[in-house]
Amino acid sequence: MSPKGRVRYMRLLVFFDLPVGTAAQRKRYSQFRKYLVKDGFLMLQQSVYSKLAVNEAAASGSIARMRKHRPPEGLVQVLKVTEKQYATMTYITGNEAAHDEVDTMEEFLVL
Repeated sequence: MSPKGRVRYMRLLVFFDLPVGTAAQRKRYSQFRKYLVKDGFLMLQQSVYSKLAVNEAAASGSIARMRKHRPPEGLVQVLKVTEKQYATMTYITGNEAAHDEVDTMEEFLVL
């Protein structure tokens, strides 16, 4: 727990740009994307995924697992932000309601 006894929720934002010029590259792209979904990431837009982490340890574990499943080529980046910072996202085009992502803890359910 954080110093004041609160849980510090975080978001992991994954940005990736992978080559898809050959059948093998497309397969690796698909496998990586499927891994992200299986690990709890939700698509924000093409090649941008987000995951809610309950604390720093969960975020670090998720990043470590992603390193094991990383594709051999291309670019994969992870940005870790607090839930409070994530909530300040500004929509320039489109809107928040157009996405099915769980973006508040009231809607979040751990099974």
